[in-house]
Amino acid sequence: MSEQPVFLGAEIVEKYLVYSTLIPLLEKALINYSSGKDGGIVQPIRTIVPVAKYNGFLGVMPAYIAEDDALTTKLVTFYGTNTSSDVPSHQATVLLFEPSNGSLKAVIDGKVITDKRTAAVSAIATKLLKPSSAEVLCILGSGAQAHSHYQVFTQQFLFKEVRIWSRRREKAEKFAKAVEGNVRVCSTAQEAVTDADVIITATMSTEPVLFGDWVKPGAHINALGACRPDWRELDDTLMKNCVLYVDTREASQTESGDIVLSGASIFGEIGEILKGTKPAFPDKTTVFKSVGMAIEDTVSAKIVYDSWLLSKDDK
Repeated sequence: MSEQPVFLGAEIVEKYLVYSTLIPLLEKALINYSSGKDGGIVQPIRTIVPVAKYNGFLGVMPAYIAEDDALTTKLVTFYGTNTSSDVPSHQATVLLFEPSNGSLKAVIDGKVITDKRTAAVSAIATKLLKPSSAEVLCILGSGAQAHSHYQVFTQQFLFKEVRIWSRRREKAEKFAKAVEGNVRVCSTAQEAVTDADVIITATMSTEPVLFGDWVKPGAHINALGACRPDWRELDDTLMKNCVLYVDTREASQTESGDIVLSGASIFGEIGEILKGTKPAFPDKTTVFKSVGMAIEDTVSAKIVYDSWLLSKDDK
């Protein structure tokens, strides 16, 4: 009989998934992904199951990384109607398997993984694409991704000012009180965006909340929301007048409404910049459209499981 899989909850994930370890391993995985077949990564486009009765979706995201010998599947649900309730709009679980025989090793809380790995990849993109003098950070949205991005961005970069806007001002004010450091709450998205050097859009919006006419030339934008082909966060003016980078070209062209509906051309993947096969243009207006990748969950789950196993063996 094989051993029963362990359950590693949110507290354990929070403890062991630290950005200093996560970021370099994600960079390596992004390079391998953008290396094609030579990278040893298998990652099909996620399967999406609509739950129309409740305005929700179930996503299934499997991946295998040969270099790490790691096999996972993430199950993620997102429900737009949950934004006004105590239930998170996104919930997730990562299943970690033993690649040699297919047995299930661990069931891992996926929400913290999703929040942290997404923010870490945005930080990687920003390091490559932000203007040399980036003093003002703007965050549109006040949910879990806004919090994780604020955490890693204030760790990795030095901003003189951080601004936040949310559709409900009370949520933005709650965010500003909850985080360490000074955050300016803005009344409108345009106020928050004006003259910002780095912009993060982390909303559940289905229509544009960020407009190209507002954006400072040379600014860098990390766009995280609009994860359906008919949803938008960014308008056509911005999408057609930027240098557009993505995490995965294959998935972005089918999943991202910002790309599908605008017809914008993808210049390159972040892994291609890291690999040196595509240039970065930090002096131009750049957009990094993140749809999220299963390999990011795989890297994260392996870090958590291996760290937990090591701590267990040390006792």
